[in-house]
Amino acid sequence: MRFSLLGPVEVSIGEHTLGGAPRHRAMLAYLLLHAGRTVSTDQLIEAMWGPTPPDTAKAQVQASVMAIRRMLRAAQAGDAGAAGDAADAGDIVRTRPSGYAAVPEPGQVDVHEFRRLAAGDSEEIRQALALWRGPALADVQADYVPATRALLEEQRLTAVERLAELELAAGRQAVLLDELAAEVAAHPLRERLRGQYMLALHRSGRQAEALATARDYRATLAEQQGLDPSREFAAVEETVLRGDRPAVVSFLPYDVPDFAGRRAELDRLTMRPDGVGVVAIDGMAGIGKTTLAVHAAHLLAERFPDGAFFVDLQAHTAGRDPVDPGEALEILLRQLGVPAERIPPGTSERSALWRGELSGLRALVVLDNAADTQHVRPLLPGGSGALAVITSRRRLVDLDGAHALSVDVLSERDAAELFTGVVGPRARQEPAAVAEVLRLCGFLPLAVRIAAARLRHRPRWTVDYLAARLRDQSRRLDELATAERGVAAAFALSYEQVSADHRRMFRLLGLHPGQDIDAYAAAALAGLSVTRAESLLEDLLDAHMLLQQEPGRYTFHDLLRDHARSAARQEEQDEEGRAALTRLFAFYSHVAGEATGLKYHDLVLPVPHEPPNLPTPSLLGPADAMTWLDAELPVLLAVGAHAAEHGWPAQAFLLSTTLFPYLEERGRRSTALALHLHALTAVRQAGDRRREGRTLADLARTHHAMGNVEQAVRYALDAITTCRAVGDPEGEAVGHHYLGHSLERQGDLHDAQDHYQQALNLFQSAGNRVGPGVLLIDVGRIYGHLGKPDLARDHLERAQRINHEISSSAGVWNALLSLGEVHRDQGEHDAARHVLERAYAISRDLGPHLQAETLNGLGAAAHTMGDHDQALIDHDAALALATEIDDRHEAAHGHLGLAKARHALGHTALARTHAQAALRLLEELGNPAADAARALL
Repeated sequence: MRFSLLGPVEVSIGEHTLGGAPRHRAMLAYLLLHAGRTVSTDQLIEAMWGPTPPDTAKAQVQASVMAIRRMLRAAQAGDAGAAGDAADAGDIVRTRPSGYAAVPEPGQVDVHEFRRLAAGDSEEIRQALALWRGPALADVQADYVPATRALLEEQRLTAVERLAELELAAGRQAVLLDELAAEVAAHPLRERLRGQYMLALHRSGRQAEALATARDYRATLAEQQGLDPSREFAAVEETVLRGDRPAVVSFLPYDVPDFAGRRAELDRLTMRPDGVGVVAIDGMAGIGKTTLAVHAAHLLAERFPDGAFFVDLQAHTAGRDPVDPGEALEILLRQLGVPAERIPPGTSERSALWRGELSGLRALVVLDNAADTQHVRPLLPGGSGALAVITSRRRLVDLDGAHALSVDVLSERDAAELFTGVVGPRARQEPAAVAEVLRLCGFLPLAVRIAAARLRHRPRWTVDYLAARLRDQSRRLDELATAERGVAAAFALSYEQVSADHRRMFRLLGLHPGQDIDAYAAAALAGLSVTRAESLLEDLLDAHMLLQQEPGRYTFHDLLRDHARSAARQEEQDEEGRAALTRLFAFYSHVAGEATGLKYHDLVLPVPHEPPNLPTPSLLGPADAMTWLDAELPVLLAVGAHAAEHGWPAQAFLLSTTLFPYLEERGRRSTALALHLHALTAVRQAGDRRREGRTLADLARTHHAMGNVEQAVRYALDAITTCRAVGDPEGEAVGHHYLGHSLERQGDLHDAQDHYQQALNLFQSAGNRVGPGVLLIDVGRIYGHLGKPDLARDHLERAQRINHEISSSAGVWNALLSLGEVHRDQGEHDAARHVLERAYAISRDLGPHLQAETLNGLGAAAHTMGDHDQALIDHDAALALATEIDDRHEAAHGHLGLAKARHALGHTALARTHAQAALRLLEELGNPAADAARALL
């Protein structure tokens, strides 16, 4: 499904375009223009009608939103390829507690795609402009439309001008002529467009037409506005009057004919205002720095009529010493035509002569393969008319005034273009295999070229066969080598040129199971201070042996990670490697424990963590804790799996049980399940029965939270048996607790009550203060279901007191939620609504699962008191949240609540749709509420 706003407002699926009233499409367009943000009803009213809305505006907004959802769902239901996802289409427009939000998928809205592509290279800008089908919002009317249309048109013209700038800089003026002619005709007073059109005409050999265009602009501007053109426009006229420049004398090396991609980098290199200064291109080994510099230099050469010069400084050339600056200056002076007898012997004298000879000249100098700033400083031109392009594996941070250009790996599209250019047409016959080869090469240009060259010279190989050879991680670097060059050899030069401390850090990072690392974790891994570890990491980053995708975090290119692991296997003793990982795992377990302790201080079973003798980050409160957990989660999961599989069962258990409340709040229940299963295997293999019992209890509560009732019962029974056998009453209590929950969901209230009471007794006998606060709520809730409201209120009020005493927000929320249900069941509607609104206020700080559950409770209370419209709002918001976080239990109850409210309002068809959705989910969950859904069909 696609949403088109750049032209008539349209919703389309494949070739089919949907209808819809103009008012509805105007409102949908406004929500899509503010996608991801909540738009209040008042904002929508002002956008649609301005300062004088009709009295029915609020009702019209609600009706329009419902009509939009019906249109989207009906359209997707009618599409054969998407019929199974019909309910998802309506969720693009979601109800929020304070308004509405459009949440389209990436790529669904043409305006968003236009803005993304317009920030890219020239090819992407062309794709962006191709999205326009006429004036934006062409066929809708609303108060917001004229200003928005003008803003979008300005953005389109800015993109046209940026495209012209890039194409002119790259010497591609011929492709611009027709496009710019049309834009100038439509916008005759847009000065920048007019100037770009003049340059395109001039560089295409049409000088007279360029000057005529200038005269026309001057006359039009004077007639309509009484103004003269700007200085910038006059400078363009002067450029046209100067005429063409002579051919360039060039010492540039061969420019490869199959150069691919790098449009953004080329644009940066070729669109410099005067084309002068110093540009330092840096990047890892094999990234294509020299190829890029040479290709850009060939494109730029015509702008430098006094010569294009080149010297290879050989700082990273196997078997060669770096070229001394004095020797490099002699090469450059000879290229410039200085006789040998005029070249002095000393480096400083040669540098002065070089600068003097270049003074006043427009020259291009490429200094390739530099070691560092000191290597190139004597070689830099001194005049203002020259451009020096430097390439180096190191970031030249001390080169003042230089413009840095760090080169990354190729995009998938550009890598495919390079691979196909080398291999030839047969690469196009196996696109999936080509994509895998490129991924295994890490989109590194050197690796892609070598893989492609090997395939080209082996006609019996298929691309899939090459991919199969590269899949073996242990031999991948060996595969990416030829007789004269190889990825491993290129990496080895970088590795050998750093100090022993840097090499050790590089090797140890290769042992790290995660994708990235911060300075604290690296300090633990290497057994160093944080300051020293960070210094080593930053040096490796400057040497492009590490990457940094966000501040403070370091990672590898995939092939460099393979090289680091290989180096660790060859040079690191097994016991040293294991000791490093033991320190690392202890660090992660401890800090994860501190973080969850700050955020979830009211855990029934807090996990004890022995503080390691290592530096750890300072977490000052729950916000810091969540920031750290969010940043480290992928690493923590990788560490947990690695610890379980390679002989650290205690650390696997600690991470598994510590992370559960965080993963629950973040809606990552399947992730928690996988982590618990890894831990269970590890502790069983180690014969650790106590941790086995606790892990079984964790699995019971995870399956319960996921709605997997049968698995929850099985793991709860196993946890009870195991914890009882090892004398762990608190672990046994957790088993009884979640067995009670599962039985309650199955409708077996008396047995559930029995297990809740056993859990309560076990917690009380163990002196656990948090557990009783939880279990009193469960016991009270069951009394409410059994028609004993006085006992229910007594238990729930006791639970509230305990949870207030221990400052448990989640416990207070839970007690209020159950108390609201008791009031509702007793017909005490105002009291129920009041208590549930208090619960909802608390739930907003406790995560989306509890918020969705509370909204469903509010909806049920509204329905019971006869306010079915409010019930629709509450259940719809609950369903939107539950769907977003994949909470099947609350999604089922959201559908069921909507079915009841729709039925009460006489909306039979919609009631049936929601009842069917609720029944499907409730039957999957084994929930007895399925009978209520069935009754509505």
